[in-house]
Order: sequence, then C-alpha cells, then structure tokens
Amino acid sequence: MSVELVVDCQNVLGEAVSWDHAAQRLRWVDIESRELWTLDPATGTCSTQKTPERMACFAPRQRGGGLVAAFASGFAFYDPATGSREDLAAFEPDNPATRLNDGRTDRQGRLIAGGFDEQNGERVSSVVRLDPDLRVETLFDGVACANGICFSPAGRTMYFADTPSRTIWAFDYDTATGKLANRRILHRFDGQPGMPDGSCVDADGCIWNAQWNGGRVVRFTPEGHVDRIVPVPVPNATCVTFGGARLDVLYVTTARYLMTSQQVLAEPLSGALFAIVPGVKGLPDAAFAG
Repeated sequence: MSVELVVDCQNVLGEAVSWDHAAQRLRWVDIESRELWTLDPATGTCSTQKTPERMACFAPRQRGGGLVAAFASGFAFYDPATGSREDLAAFEPDNPATRLNDGRTDRQGRLIAGGFDEQNGERVSSVVRLDPDLRVETLFDGVACANGICFSPAGRTMYFADTPSRTIWAFDYDTATGKLANRRILHRFDGQPGMPDGSCVDADGCIWNAQWNGGRVVRFTPEGHVDRIVPVPVPNATCVTFGGARLDVLYVTTARYLMTSQQVLAEPLSGALFAIVPGVKGLPDAAFAG
C-alpha cells in the first residue's frame, strides 16, 4: 500500500485533518504556527491563513456558516472568510497549564473535544461536549493529552486515547443525550513503537490511528485487534481522516514538533500531508448542529 506526498507544508504541528463533504475540501491546522490549511483535491489548489489563536480542532457549522472551533483557550464560532470570531465558552479557565486539543463531532452534530496539559503532561485536564444549544458538559476528567476521539458508524461507541497512557479506550455512547458509559480498554500499545494520536473510523467500523513517534498508521478492528499497519515516511503521524469525492482516500497529517534541527534535516518531510488509498471507504463527519 503506497503513501503519497500531497503537500510538503512543513507544519510544525499538523493536526485535526477534516474533510468537508459538502464543500469537497480538506482542512487541517498547524496548531503551533496558528494556521488553517485548505486543499481542493480536484484542482490541487492549497491555501493557508493565519488564525487568531492556536486552533486545535474544528467542524463546519450546519447553521450560520463558518466553523465551530476549539481554540486553545475555548470554543468559538470562527469564519475563515472574514476572520470574525464569536467566543462561546472558555476551557478550563482556572488551569493555565491546559488547552483544548483533539476533537470531532458525533453523528448528531455535537462537538466532543479534550484537553492537553502542555506544561507538565499531568492528568489534570478533561473531555467535554459542546451541544448545539452551546451548553458545555464535562464528560470525564483525569486527562493528560486527549486524542483519537471518533465514533462508530452508528454513533453508539466513542473511541478515545490519552496519548501518554499509550491506550485507546471505547465507551458506550448515548446518541440521544451524548452521555458516556462502560469505559473499557480497546487496545494497549505495549510492544508498539509509538503512541496513539488522532483517529477516524471507516465504513466497516474499524479504527484508523496515527501513531506519534511510531512512523505509521494502524487499523484496529472494533474488538481492538491490529488489522493493518501502514508505514509513513516520517516519525510523527498525528491525525487521519477519509476524504475525496468517494471518501476512499485516507489523509494523514504529520509534525516536526519537538524535533531538533538535525532530526528535521534527517526527516525533511516531517510536517507534510500524505495520502493513502487503503481499499476501504470512510464516513462523512457531521457538521456541528448549532
């Protein structure tokens, strides 16, 4: 299975790659450079724009246009076309060590996002749910670096990784209320080279996970078994999503975050966007319903 270089964008921390199925555009962020990237695969046109703050994840809005964005400090409506920003809710304002990190909409259009203690890597952050009526509810705490949030095809299972724990968990997810139950281990990364970063789910219900410091993307079955391993030509794969008109291309963001200049010289494609055609299809993410 080949891995294609799509954009040599040299992101410091490429993340949150997301396919806007309505617009037929791929978007992702470089968190540390405060950039939002957009790719039109049909033409190969790629553009970038500065964001007002580090943006960790986002989703297009069902109403009102623009995006709902998880900036480092909290949730906001953000319109990339105009640069306008409407703050909605601060994230953990009493803890200056944490910021928002990974997130994804559930199948009903709520945004689930979690935090990252970027100062000490302690388990002092949380995972929260932003509802369409803009209320925020904490789902659980004790999080060091939230990643891998994604949902089964029917939406009744949520997957989550706390990267330093080297573990992916599964939860029962109530699609009517957005509440969680029955937390259990899906897979521990014992014996694997990397740590779990961003994830997505394909139409077969399997979980694709980008492995930080592992140089690969791994497909897990819903039972947690390793089904497929796809090496990527850089050490830090960060996030994955299915895109393209037929949702049959797996896009992979990468990073050069925390790498030395010598390491970047040795791995010059670190921070690039890659694509894989894995022979399976993905599912469109729901737009934020608010």
